[in-house]
Amino acid sequence: METKHLNVLTIGNSFTESLKAFFPGVTASVPGCELHLEGANHGGCELERHWKYISCEESDGVFSMYQDRRWKLREILAREKWDIVSIQQASHYSWRPETYQPYASNIVEYVRKFAPGAEIVIQQTWAYRADDPRIMPGGAWEIDQTEMYRRLTDAYLSLSKELGLRIIPTGKAVQITRQREPNPFVPYSQEQFESMRWPDLPSQAGDVVGAMRWVKDAVTGRMKIVRDTIHLNLRGQFLQACVWFAFLFGRRTSEITAAQHAGPANPPPRRPSPLLFKASEWLNYDVGGEVKCVQKVSHE
Repeated sequence: METKHLNVLTIGNSFTESLKAFFPGVTASVPGCELHLEGANHGGCELERHWKYISCEESDGVFSMYQDRRWKLREILAREKWDIVSIQQASHYSWRPETYQPYASNIVEYVRKFAPGAEIVIQQTWAYRADDPRIMPGGAWEIDQTEMYRRLTDAYLSLSKELGLRIIPTGKAVQITRQREPNPFVPYSQEQFESMRWPDLPSQAGDVVGAMRWVKDAVTGRMKIVRDTIHLNLRGQFLQACVWFAFLFGRRTSEITAAQHAGPANPPPRRPSPLLFKASEWLNYDVGGEVKCVQKVSHE
């Protein structure tokens, strides 16, 4: 079997930084697949801010904003023969289509200038967990999880059509797992939180997004539960890796045996849920055969 090696660069934020947990191991678990993954990521970074960083780098000879502020983006793009370069909108702007342009077009043009051989793709990000205050009843955004997903999907589809770029449907995979989850996550009331005693935590098994943990309050010194309602948890990171692998390598998710390859820092679920693999099948990946479609994104 001929080996397929891909050099992949992400221009994103924490929603692509999470690929480092399992994507290399998932790829390494399948014979004939090799991956070199790097990120030009900044936490919470919007397309507009990425373009501001790039513009500052171009106007200042010593200004560098990427990879621990040691490299200019043009240097990163030029130093490897990149096969794939991904872009995306920051999650808090993802559902607002007016925030995408002209910054996405500017970045795409810039990448094509310094990495002309790379395919530029878009990662569709995901809607927040249902207990995020901004999308709960009375929240600041005045939308719920379903509406956030619908709006961000429309925005990514519009950008994809305008720029002629394929979409990696991570957001749809997340939404599918929510729709098919037999015991979906239900937000907890404040009373339920207050009834918890360290180290007990509420069940979070019903979503691939979000995590809770105990921390010591800096003012009172008491232990309290804090919630992350936007990032992928370990199951979600594993799902993301499977989706990216199937999309970029055109291989079956049934070939993945990543439980042995993730590494001690990020052990995968001891027995990854079949739901995580089936999400790829429901995205029109044929788990038992060849990949049928790797860019279909819709509201279903």
